[in-house]
Amino acid sequence: MDRKVVKILKIIALFLVVILVIELGYICYISFFKGEKQVYFDGINALCYMDNSYVTVGSNNNNDQFMEKAKFTKYNSKKEKVFEKLYNKGYNGSFFGVTRDGDDYIAVGSYEATKEEHEDGTRSALIVKYDQDGNVLFDKDFQVLGNSKFTNVWALADGYLVTGQSIYENMTLGFSNVGGAFLIKYDKEGKELWRKSYGGSKSAIYNDLIVDDNYIYAVGKDATSVGIISKYDINGNYITTTNYKYTDSFGFTGVVKMGDSLYVSTAKGTTKDNNDVDAMIVKYDLDCNYINEVIYQGKGRERYNHLIKDDHDNLIAIGTTAVISDKKSNEGIDVFKYDGIIGKYSSSLEEIDVIIYGDERDDYFTDIKLVNNNYLVTGYSSYEDGSYLSKFITYSDALKVLEVE
Repeated sequence: MDRKVVKILKIIALFLVVILVIELGYICYISFFKGEKQVYFDGINALCYMDNSYVTVGSNNNNDQFMEKAKFTKYNSKKEKVFEKLYNKGYNGSFFGVTRDGDDYIAVGSYEATKEEHEDGTRSALIVKYDQDGNVLFDKDFQVLGNSKFTNVWALADGYLVTGQSIYENMTLGFSNVGGAFLIKYDKEGKELWRKSYGGSKSAIYNDLIVDDNYIYAVGKDATSVGIISKYDINGNYITTTNYKYTDSFGFTGVVKMGDSLYVSTAKGTTKDNNDVDAMIVKYDLDCNYINEVIYQGKGRERYNHLIKDDHDNLIAIGTTAVISDKKSNEGIDVFKYDGIIGKYSSSLEEIDVIIYGDERDDYFTDIKLVNNNYLVTGYSSYEDGSYLSKFITYSDALKVLEVE
């Protein structure tokens, strides 16, 4: 064979080897960063139960870019997944609340709507209306001060009430009287009808709400570690707010009415260190006057996130407890073990029972509903491979675990 031809063939062979090495390196790079280094997350934040079917909202990162995407999922009566819809607009996002309106569903949360928000780590509040097949009927953004989110939603005959916040993304920017905790009403087509704000524009938030006898009650926090419960009339006219000092940094996160009283889930903080907290339920009258409280003091940091009433006029509260484990981080810092917690109380706030759930490495309880005289809890758990997966846990009236799915 001609030497010139042999030389050319050798050059071509060498070129192909280089290309192969580059491609193999790229495959290894992708495998390393999207396999071993990336943690798979799939969490439920809120649950809606109706007519023997379940709808949950939350987020997961089950996509090529491993971005957090808000998800809307429907299950049948056996909790088998019927469909799951990801909100794929923008960048990272999550849903925090959901409710049903006839055959439709309204989910609320937040997402990074623009590249600028993505780069800054801020988000816009988001409300999305779905039909029963998961098709989007409308989606609307809300943004005031640069970092916004919606936390929960309540369906009315003529629209939807939404709680949330819009605060400065930079805490040094000062105070604005247009930001803070928000209560907003939308009509059935997603048009904003009115909005009300309360509290400081650096941290104030409304986390939850209920409507009763043409009054709206919203709970959250004002300044750091100051819980609030506010009362509005059905048209959004402000009536009163009561502060509670001190809670943890989340403030009041759940509210339910039973009889002539309101019950709020939270954590009891201290003036010195609001990280040293205990799970707490606070009782108010319908004018937001404080009545009394009950505290659960475990072996670590505890808080109640949400609560419901059952058919026996008892309160069922769920949350999380964090206890320092035997392990240390690589920097020698304490590592916490997180477990779910469920407690039952009478209407006078006498403790009936409190149960800790610690099935996997870490367990987080996020929502609870009364289903067929049992308590259905949603949340997610972490596993040895680093993944976080959602789950359903069914408790009996006696707080015994009946089923984990």
